[in-house]
Amino acid sequence: MQSIDTDVLVRLIVRDDAQQVAAAEQFIQDGAWVPILALAETAWVLKAVYQIPPSRLYTAVVMLLDHERLTLQHADAVALAAELFHAHPGVGFTDCLMAALAIRSGHTPLATFDGKLARLDGVVALTAR
Repeated sequence: MQSIDTDVLVRLIVRDDAQQVAAAEQFIQDGAWVPILALAETAWVLKAVYQIPPSRLYTAVVMLLDHERLTLQHADAVALAAELFHAHPGVGFTDCLMAALAIRSGHTPLATFDGKLARLDGVVALTAR
């Protein structure tokens, strides 16, 4: 299966350039795989560049999970990350994704110095002495 990069995924979500949206839609017509890194970068771009609020980012991720032509790498972890993010939007989607990947991979606890991230199950806060 062919795959797509961050900028293609952003165009499919934001739809801010008609020509690029049309090219992206044409490319995924027969299906496309979305690498987890492209999804993480997309979440960052949507927040930092487009200033999309957490509720809309959550909706975008759910839309991607349900998209009939896109297959997300580690979809089960992405679904868990969406749930975590919906419950804890202050944590940030990429942090929720990191925690979800650790949980789904069986590599917990995930250690962090980030107090917000440490609020999630499966994550522990480290303290420097």
